[in-house]
Amino acid sequence: MSAPLIVLVGPMGVGKSTVGELLAGRLGTTYRDTDADVVATAGKPIAEIFYDEGEERFRELERRAVHDAVAEHTGVLSLGGGAVLDEATRALLAGHAVVYLSMDVDEAVKRVGLNTARPLLAVNPRRQWRELMEARRHLYTEVARAVVATDERTPQEVAQAVLEALELPDAPSSGQENATMTEQGPTRIQIAGSAGTDPYEVVIGRQLLGELPTFIGGRAKRVAVLHPEALAETGEAVRQDLADQGYEAIAIQLPNAEEAKTVEVAAYCWKALGQTGFTRTDVIVGVGGGATTDVAGFVAATWLRGVRWIAVPTTVLAMVDAAVGGKTGINTAEGKNLVGAFHPPAGVLCDLAALDSLPVNDYVSGMAEIIKAGFIADPAILDLVEADPQGARTPAGPHTSELIERAIRVKAEVVSSDLKESGLREILNYGHTLAHAIEKNERYKWRHGAAVSVGMVFAAELGRLAGRLDDATADRHRAVLESVGLPLTYRGDQWPKLLENMKVDKKSRGDLLRFIVLDGLGKPTVLEGPDPAVLLAAYGEVSA
Repeated sequence: MSAPLIVLVGPMGVGKSTVGELLAGRLGTTYRDTDADVVATAGKPIAEIFYDEGEERFRELERRAVHDAVAEHTGVLSLGGGAVLDEATRALLAGHAVVYLSMDVDEAVKRVGLNTARPLLAVNPRRQWRELMEARRHLYTEVARAVVATDERTPQEVAQAVLEALELPDAPSSGQENATMTEQGPTRIQIAGSAGTDPYEVVIGRQLLGELPTFIGGRAKRVAVLHPEALAETGEAVRQDLADQGYEAIAIQLPNAEEAKTVEVAAYCWKALGQTGFTRTDVIVGVGGGATTDVAGFVAATWLRGVRWIAVPTTVLAMVDAAVGGKTGINTAEGKNLVGAFHPPAGVLCDLAALDSLPVNDYVSGMAEIIKAGFIADPAILDLVEADPQGARTPAGPHTSELIERAIRVKAEVVSSDLKESGLREILNYGHTLAHAIEKNERYKWRHGAAVSVGMVFAAELGRLAGRLDDATADRHRAVLESVGLPLTYRGDQWPKLLENMKVDKKSRGDLLRFIVLDGLGKPTVLEGPDPAVLLAAYGEVSA
């Protein structure tokens, strides 16, 4: 009978998914998560299962998922935080190589305290965490062959400790992660589906073109490769490769950057699809930066009321932000992304080799979104940037793959729980309310990351003036962003125009302005309808 090579148990937020994927890569096997299995079966996020059907129904689905996975999976397996509550599950785990990943209460609250997608920690995270652990710690210990503490350790260090605890074949040390990515195979991050959408995978690595046919599948006859003018050779190479594999592949060239995000360009794409006879089983591939993937996704969402599409982002910004999450759209004269749809891709291929030739200013622009992920959810990102700011400015830096993976994981966690920005997903807009106003004011000639950088400094000052954010964290925004070469200020005389632009931002409710601010590092929250004088004072801090 088959059995998992390793089974990871432990509380929510301990990093089972991250460590599990690292272990699978090192051991040359596959990774499976029973929480993802439950989501796929139910067709909705775990939080919605709790709220709609109750915990008892969730536990029933979880019990079945664990039973099936233990019987079928031969790689690395992680179980949901509460799976060990079930006596039959504990009995099932007897004799398996089970590892309990532990962490203390302070670390737990830092990691999961504000995640509203975790229904058992919805009111008082610190107290509820202690209560959960009192009920579960002895059960984790009971089923475990080994216990590995995760506090003050990177995921790579935890993975190494697991291998050592189980006396499995030695693997590369954490310092070799970037150098051995090709040997280990790509990193795969799962994005859970929600009502009406399928789960999908983000693949991060090098030389990933061979993965594309797997995502396209056998039902598709035609594939349209959308690419910007600047990547004409790349787009044609992808088209030719797909044609060689038997697809009727066409290439549709788009204008560069934000100039592609117009209804006229979308109409041009619709015409090309119509003339080619595109059907609902055919597939669109978007190869390029964030603007290209936005357009590709929007065209896919609107053609025949929705066809499958695949994102192949070629910039940092597109990899960590635009291509993940399913938000697609185009611009109008009134604002950015005001016309769009939520239409998740069938898969995302992040080939890091595409970054090697990226102009430095474009690369640095993408760092703004990575740094944003650090402030709202994963402070380890900030530590990595601060350890080597110059390295963070280049794809040759020692932490490139880890920074990109961490930022994608932050977004994956959020969008898996809230596809349509009804709650938690709003935190991804940190710094974006002012940023979008600046972009519109500059007729989209400013790089998105540059505008987001100024927007985050503004949000930090707004949080400080509102009595939410401590001085040290507010000041850290300036230090980290400036260290990689991102701007901190904008023209002071433009405030009246920016204020008007912000009033039509998608995050506003009626005439009420809404901003994401921080209550502390990794603690995003909503500030609604701030005093105009406070807004003006905060803008004064970013005025040039």
